[in-house]
Amino acid sequence: MKNCLIIYNQPAADALPDEVDVLDQVHFIREVLREIGHRVSLQGITDDLVREIGSIAGQGFDYVFNLVESIGNKAEILYFAPALLNAHHIPYTGCPLEAVFATASKVLARRIMETNGIPVAGGCRVTEADRLVPGKKYILKPVWEDGSLGITEESVFTFDGTPPEMLAGKHDAHWFIEEFVDGREFHMGVLSGPTGPEVMPPAEMVFRNYSDRLHKIVSYKAKWVEGSFQYKNCRRVFPSDLSEKLRTTLRKTVLDCWHTFGLRGYARIDMRTDQEENVYVLEVNANPRITKYSGIVAAGAAAGYSHAEIVGRIVTDLNACSAHRKG
Repeated sequence: MKNCLIIYNQPAADALPDEVDVLDQVHFIREVLREIGHRVSLQGITDDLVREIGSIAGQGFDYVFNLVESIGNKAEILYFAPALLNAHHIPYTGCPLEAVFATASKVLARRIMETNGIPVAGGCRVTEADRLVPGKKYILKPVWEDGSLGITEESVFTFDGTPPEMLAGKHDAHWFIEEFVDGREFHMGVLSGPTGPEVMPPAEMVFRNYSDRLHKIVSYKAKWVEGSFQYKNCRRVFPSDLSEKLRTTLRKTVLDCWHTFGLRGYARIDMRTDQEENVYVLEVNANPRITKYSGIVAAGAAAGYSHAEIVGRIVTDLNACSAHRKG
């Protein structure tokens, strides 16, 4: 019987919905791990994470299931947890330190993708707004945040020659501007397998009943604000109408991201396509949420895998990685 410790960011009393969601992840993973015969303990991680993670070493855990997404809702330190686990030689699930670090910053990840021929939409720093093209549509995005934090329908704008007011007070360290790809949006999960990464069926985010004045994006409201129009009408589907060309391009792009960033265990790649079915990567999620209703689990189910099989493959990849490190 394997002995597992689940670590997660301990939500504060005033935590936002995207932070509190980690508790649903903890519950899901704990139940599935128990189902497959693992002994499970829990530990919330706070801003005292150096001491807390350091204390795990020597406690007899076979591995840590890492669900730490941020500390104090600061995604800049997302990679601190795997860094500390790595420093203490504690085996952990999910992507390795290097991959988490490289993908935590959307700006750094974009540069890496561009260098490696992975398609991304054009973009610039906030201080480079003079490069914007009149008549073209853009979106203002946070550099670090996950879970659509900081993304609203008003984040999308058409440049009219004058920088929009929303740029006032925004700094390059936390915000960037990206060309808005006004087309279909796909989120694709990947699981490690015995012969390498397996790309799950493409999930499309559809925007039902949206008027032409409401931008079709997965905003914070669409993800987290129950009762809002966006939450009720932004839905995940697994389409059957994709052309073979688009399916092939999506799959190739996902695998290119997996290998370029050295992803492990599980990941999710978010992409958009234009009217000509050109694919552009929006984000590489090295630590996607994993609950009964999350994208990675829904995609795994669409591929025919049970919850136990999905989580089991994540843990199996950890064991292979650990054996390699010890060798």
